[in-house]
Amino acid sequence: MPTSSPIPLATVADGDLSAARAVARGICRLFARNDIWCLSEMPLRSNRRADLMGIDSKGQVVIVEIKVSKADLLGDAKWTDYLDHCDRFYWGLAPHLDRACMETAAFLPERCGLIVADGYDAEILRPAPTVPLAAARRKAEVERLARAALRRQLGLVDPHLAGWSG
Repeated sequence: MPTSSPIPLATVADGDLSAARAVARGICRLFARNDIWCLSEMPLRSNRRADLMGIDSKGQVVIVEIKVSKADLLGDAKWTDYLDHCDRFYWGLAPHLDRACMETAAFLPERCGLIVADGYDAEILRPAPTVPLAAARRKAEVERLARAALRRQLGLVDPHLAGWSG
């Protein structure tokens, strides 16, 4: 579905929207250099929405949960739901956020990578370990991501088809 922004991130508070878009942009640039291609605001089968979801050159599914405020970071109780939909999970944080909490057990540092980004670039501070999805689950997630990407691309070419699900 076309939007006025290439990276909508509709789930963040209005005041943090531009910061979240900037973080997403920096991460997308980093990922593109590393042959990881992603979509923003990807709906998941669990009725959640991944801030960024992509596929790397090996066909692994990557999800990034973006946080630009301390309150949002500490108050997010849903993020573990994303782990069932990816081979690798990253936190994507704005540079100004205190990252000390990311080393605590509550944020599963042994399972989650850490990226810090601004609107121009990003850096992986902690690589995300690979926890392979079952083959059938990965296939389903990759197909859903591909269909969403194709639907969005067609929506850019023909906006009348953007909301069409038939």
